[in-house]
Amino acid sequence: MRLASPLYLLLFFPIAGLIYWELKKRASSLKFSDIKIFKNYKSGKLFKLISLLLNILILCFIVVGLARPQKGRVYEETETRGVDIMLCLDISGTMQAEDFSPKNRLFVAKERAKEFISKRPGDRIGLVIFAITAMTQCPLTSDHKILNNLLERIDYGIVQDGTAIGMGLATAVARLKDSKAKEKIVILLTDGLNNAGEIDPLTAAKLAQSYNIKVYCIGVGSKGPVPIPVNHPVYGRIYVQQEVDFDMKQLEEISALTQGKAFLATDAQALKTIYDEIDKLEPTTFKVTKYTVYSEKAHLFILPAVILSFVLFILSITFLRRLP
Repeated sequence: MRLASPLYLLLFFPIAGLIYWELKKRASSLKFSDIKIFKNYKSGKLFKLISLLLNILILCFIVVGLARPQKGRVYEETETRGVDIMLCLDISGTMQAEDFSPKNRLFVAKERAKEFISKRPGDRIGLVIFAITAMTQCPLTSDHKILNNLLERIDYGIVQDGTAIGMGLATAVARLKDSKAKEKIVILLTDGLNNAGEIDPLTAAKLAQSYNIKVYCIGVGSKGPVPIPVNHPVYGRIYVQQEVDFDMKQLEEISALTQGKAFLATDAQALKTIYDEIDKLEPTTFKVTKYTVYSEKAHLFILPAVILSFVLFILSITFLRRLP
């Protein structure tokens, strides 16, 4: 809220002077030989005070209205030179391994991805998931709220178990190939070996190279056997220790071929650090311009002044009627 013409507030000083003069002036008097004719007229300080208060309110409302109070609403215009990013996420059964605190690998991977998304307000980001085959969960979008909702719903069983790294990467590339963005990248996260799909990972990497798409690969997993939950027909849900291998060398080859970079995440903190590093390696620039549009609110004061003037007029010819 602001006042467009605040100098009109100086009129409060003469109003204060009028109030002082009205309170201090002596009441006039006339002598009559017989006052019976005035028995139906009421008089007194209360009626005088009511009239004075109404006049003061009217003048105050008019002064504030003349000062033109305005209420502003802030608008933002965002100019971006963003990066188009496809997240390519492994949801195979081994991502259930609970060697990443506080929960399993997939849970932590989704949480870190959401943190990464929140730091990229100027980018369009999409999501591909893969197991035995690949699926696009979200095409490139600047609506990160929808993307986060879709990311939150990802779970095991959406796609039959397996690890089709090549199919996942190729699907992500297909979503980026027609992009007009200056920078296009894929962030591929997996914890296994390629054992399914019709496209070899290196073939998919060459496809990405042909479209100038960088691929950042993240290998997820700790050394040694890891606890993986399985459903036992007798004992129900139990944990078994299982050795999970992934081809870090192949991930490095994919990244090198596309001028990206490969990372190894052995725990949740390492995964956070990797996403932070990718965020720095692929900076996005965006400029936010804020401007305020003001709407006039003088009518909120002028209208009460008009209503009070009408009320005062009615009172002056009825209850507050004065003798001529």
